[in-house]
Amino acid sequence: MSEGAPNGGAPPRRVRKEPDVRRDQILACARRLFSRRPYAEVSNTEIAAAAGVSRGLLNHYFGTKRDLYLAAVSQMMSVPPIPIPSFVEGVGVRERVGQSLDAWLELLERNRETWVAALDMTASGGDEDLERILEEGRDRAVDHMTEVVGLTPLSRERPEIRAAFHGYAALAVATSREWLKSGRLTRAQVHLLLQEVLLNLVEQVPRLLEDAAVPASPGAAAAVTSAE
Repeated sequence: MSEGAPNGGAPPRRVRKEPDVRRDQILACARRLFSRRPYAEVSNTEIAAAAGVSRGLLNHYFGTKRDLYLAAVSQMMSVPPIPIPSFVEGVGVRERVGQSLDAWLELLERNRETWVAALDMTASGGDEDLERILEEGRDRAVDHMTEVVGLTPLSRERPEIRAAFHGYAALAVATSREWLKSGRLTRAQVHLLLQEVLLNLVEQVPRLLEDAAVPASPGAAAAVTSAE
């Protein structure tokens, strides 16, 4: 009787995971490690050990550590667990904005090191791939914010409104950095600043439209009124 074949049966077969499952397993471990420690302190060897795979298999799926890190950041930015608050009778824009900001700040806090490292890499300049990933994330953030405040149709019709929300997104990035990296702001302070600035931005939308060269359509005006 051969070893590993109890009761005379055939030896158990090793279960091989599908490539997508194995890749997701590696990526999940990489995200966990990158979110706990700075980028420079995490190695592909450590990630492979945490995922229970060989270094060669990790390199087969992702190549360099930078490639793996980009994939981890892309996943974090592309699938943010931030649901759009439901429109509930009696719940105004302020409450909806507050709920959305709470969810976003929670996401950043859970992925502190990944987020800060991504900001550091882009701030140092030169990483076009990472900047593209973050820019795509900012685009999705603008989509999210305009939907929260009820201005999605208007932002699609009027580029200056979308540009204003992009400016707000840049403020959100800067204040989150002051909170997570320098500690000069608390989470509560970031929440307060971003909430009040966003609410003020919504209030100023009619003035933005008045100052624009192209007059707003009746539908755009109605969208502003419903968001206030």
